[in-house]
Amino acid sequence: MKILLADPDETTSDRLTRNLATHRYVVDRVRDGETGWIYGSTFDYDLMLLDLMLPKLDGISLCQRFRAEGYTTPILLLSDQDSITAKVRGLDAGADDYIVKPFDLTELNARMRALLRRSSANPFPLLIWGNLLLNPSSCEVSYDNQTLSLTTKEYELLELFMRETQHVFSTEEILGRLWTSEEFPSEATVRSHIRRVRQKLAKAGAPTDFIATVHGRGYYLKADPGAEDAPQDGSPVPLPTQKSSFNPSLKFLNETWSSQKPAILSSLSVFEAAIATLTPTPETPTPTAASLQGQAHHTARHLVGILGTFGLTQAMAIVRQLEQAFNPAQSTVQSDLADATMLTEQIHTLRQSLQDQQEITDLGAIAPSLPHPTDQGTKVMIVDADPIWLQALPKLLQPWGFKVTTLANPQEFWLILEAVNPDMLILDIQLPVTNGFELCQAVRSNPHWHRLPILFLSSLTDQATQNHAFTLGADDYLCKPILGIDLANRILNRLQRIKAWTS
Repeated sequence: MKILLADPDETTSDRLTRNLATHRYVVDRVRDGETGWIYGSTFDYDLMLLDLMLPKLDGISLCQRFRAEGYTTPILLLSDQDSITAKVRGLDAGADDYIVKPFDLTELNARMRALLRRSSANPFPLLIWGNLLLNPSSCEVSYDNQTLSLTTKEYELLELFMRETQHVFSTEEILGRLWTSEEFPSEATVRSHIRRVRQKLAKAGAPTDFIATVHGRGYYLKADPGAEDAPQDGSPVPLPTQKSSFNPSLKFLNETWSSQKPAILSSLSVFEAAIATLTPTPETPTPTAASLQGQAHHTARHLVGILGTFGLTQAMAIVRQLEQAFNPAQSTVQSDLADATMLTEQIHTLRQSLQDQQEITDLGAIAPSLPHPTDQGTKVMIVDADPIWLQALPKLLQPWGFKVTTLANPQEFWLILEAVNPDMLILDIQLPVTNGFELCQAVRSNPHWHRLPILFLSSLTDQATQNHAFTLGADDYLCKPILGIDLANRILNRLQRIKAWTS
C-alpha cells in the first residue's frame, strides 16, 4: 500500500517512515502543503497522512483542496491540537480521521488499517482469497495453512492484488503503487517479482497460474479451484467471449469495459449525493452542498472521456448534461425540486443503460476507425495541471497498449522526459510556473529532443491559439473533452506518418 506522508518535522517524519516500512507500506515524504498537493494530485495513494501545521498550505486547506477536486483517498490528519474545535474543523474539511500528537504507533497503525478497509472492496481485518490468507496487522501470509516467506515487495504485490481482486493491474499501475515517486524501476522488475511469488505459491500447493496474466493488460488473482469459496466462474474479472471476427481493438474495449464497469456504476452515487443538495435543508449546509456539487462536476468530466472510449454515445450525452448542471463556473447549478427530479430521472436512465451494457458489440460508424492496439508499447508523456485529466487520460489510452506517464509539475519536466524517453509528448497550454507554449519551444530548441512529436490537448478552442501552437512546432492540436478513440487515432496516425517519412 502506498502512503503520502506530509509532515514538516524531520524527526517525526523519519520515525513514521521507519514504522511504516516495517509494516510493508511504500512511503512518499513531503514537508509542505504545496508539494503535498503536487504529489497527491499526480500519483495514486491508498492513504494520506497530513500534518495540520504544514508550511505554504496547511493540512486543513490541503484536505479541503483534495476534496473540492473530487479526490476520495482516505486522509488522516496528524496534529498536536487536542481541542474539540480543531478536530471538528479537520473532519468537516473532509478528513476521515484525526489523531493527536504524540500518538502511540500501534494506535496509528490500527487507525490506518481501519481506513484502508473502509476504502477497500474487502472490509474485513484479514484478506482471504481461496486458500490464500494475508494478515495486514502482522504482515503474515499463508497458503493452505503454509506460511509463505516473502520479501517486502513480494508481500506488497500480493496485498495489492488481494485488496482489489476485481481489478487487472497493468505493469505501469504496479510500478506506481509499489514504488516511491523517486524510484524508476523497469517493467522487468515487476515481472521478476511476479515470477518469484508464483514460484513460492506453487511450492505451497497453489495453481501455477494463481497470479493470472491477461496479455496486453496485466495481472490479477485467479480464483483457486481447490477452495470451497472460490467464485464459480474461476475469475474475478469476467472477460466476455469474443467473436473471431472482432477487431482486436473491440476485444480490448470489451476487456477494459468488464474491469471498469463496476467502478463507473459506483461513481454514479456522487451524482445522487449532489442532487440531494439541490433543495437545501439543515442536514445539507451550503459548504457541503458546494463540495458535493463540485465533486459531481469533476466526476462528470472524468466519465465523459471514459464512456467515449467505449463509444457509449447515449450515456455520454446524459453525463454531459450532468456536467453542465453542476458547472460552478457557469453558475448553472439548479435548486428547485423539478430540476432535482429531472436529474434523478437522468441518473436512473444512465444507471440502467450501463447495467444492461454487458459488452461492446455495436460501435456503429466509429467501429471501422478503431486503431489497433500497439505492439511495441508506445510511450506517451502527458503534461497537464488538471488532476481529473491526469487520472482519466491513462485509462482512456489503456485499450491501445500505450505506456502513459503523467506530470502535473512542469518544474520536473526535463527530469521525467529523460527518464521516460517518450515516443509522443502531449501538452496542455495552461500550466503552473510556465505554459505549454514555452515547453514546446524549449523542446524544439533542444538538439536531442527537437524531433519529438508534440500534440497539444487544451480547453482553449479559438483558432488563434491553435495557429500559434502550430507556429511553435506542434504536430497536432486537440480540444478537451476528447474521446479516447479520437486521441488514440491521432497519436497512432501521427507516429505512422513519422515512421513513413523516416523509413
